[in-house]
Amino acid sequence: MKRLVSTLAAVSLMATAAPALADDPPPPLPDNGLARTPPMGWNSWNKFGCNVDETLIKRMVDAMVASGMKDAGYDYVVIDDCWHGERDARGDIQPDPKRFPSGMKALGDYIHSKGLKFGIYSDAGLKTCAGRPGSRGYEYQDARQYAAWGVDYLKYDWCMAGTQDAPSSYYIMSAALQASGRDIVFSICEWGNSKPWTWGASVGNLWRTTGDIYDAWEGVKGYSLGVMNILDKQVELYPFVRPGHWNDPDMLEVGNGGMTTEEYRAHFSLWAMLAAPLIAGNDIGHMDADTKAILTNKEVIAVDQDPLGAQARRVSKQGDLEVWARPLKGGGRAVALLNRGQAPATIRVDWAMLDYPDTLPAKVRDLWAGKDLGVRKGGHAAQVAPHGVVMLKVAP
Repeated sequence: MKRLVSTLAAVSLMATAAPALADDPPPPLPDNGLARTPPMGWNSWNKFGCNVDETLIKRMVDAMVASGMKDAGYDYVVIDDCWHGERDARGDIQPDPKRFPSGMKALGDYIHSKGLKFGIYSDAGLKTCAGRPGSRGYEYQDARQYAAWGVDYLKYDWCMAGTQDAPSSYYIMSAALQASGRDIVFSICEWGNSKPWTWGASVGNLWRTTGDIYDAWEGVKGYSLGVMNILDKQVELYPFVRPGHWNDPDMLEVGNGGMTTEEYRAHFSLWAMLAAPLIAGNDIGHMDADTKAILTNKEVIAVDQDPLGAQARRVSKQGDLEVWARPLKGGGRAVALLNRGQAPATIRVDWAMLDYPDTLPAKVRDLWAGKDLGVRKGGHAAQVAPHGVVMLKVAP
């Protein structure tokens, strides 16, 4: 009976919190004031899938600190699917007692004790993608539970959602989080099906723009996409971002073994150019020197975290050779020269692509080489490796 009462109460709140007609977008909720720059952190799914427990999470927390990831700006530790147990007699969601015997409050306290933030996962449908209990009908109850555990970030998936209206479903959980009494970043994981870039800013801090990433330069694998396939889907989405509200092309695959170091460097560069969340997905306790160097490059991270909050545009495409550019606070530009082809190539950025006059003298810096290249007028050209990027900062 208590569970029935809880569910009925949640349904009543749903009815009052969201519009009755799926055709009518929900009115904007108050801005929660969070994620003024794209979130940075680590998520368990890409490397470990369902194989999560409190020992693994504590190991990753310790590695975040010891590896220098925390110092580089990564602060969210997000436990993805498969942490769930059952709901208790009151309907409160509980962690799997075998995987998380100490409970989520204790784990959250451990994460916070290391100066990091605690993220968790749920689903707008009846069940999560891995078949654990979803939050449909329990939104306010789950939000209160997360707040009690000290959760700082919620990734909210879209499996088992049936005929639910996406904007309304995400509105309900967003309202519940805001009513929980705790600041919780809201990550909308709707896969881009209903164009969440057009409504996501009214309810969340970030929204997935595509299906899942997989660890490949290019290709389609079921519902999952390679890095270049995802990149192509971001081309027209730059108008929809602003501080606190970000397009999310999915988590990073850097260090998971499916791509070369050159490809991973390009992957990371492009996500920084897109002002995308930088959510690592590797085993950070056992990463090699190349992986660490990519994930902790502070100059590239600074582009991602630039407070202007502008997403890059593709300003030139000549076959496999592309130029991406984004404005930075203070009048500079970040530029990525991308070679999608199989052979080295020279790629040039002209100042006109950056909305600069040709005669403007501008300082050019290579962010991966960590080297100032001097002052240029009119533009700059560089040799770019196959499946590689040269990333520049151009400043008048």
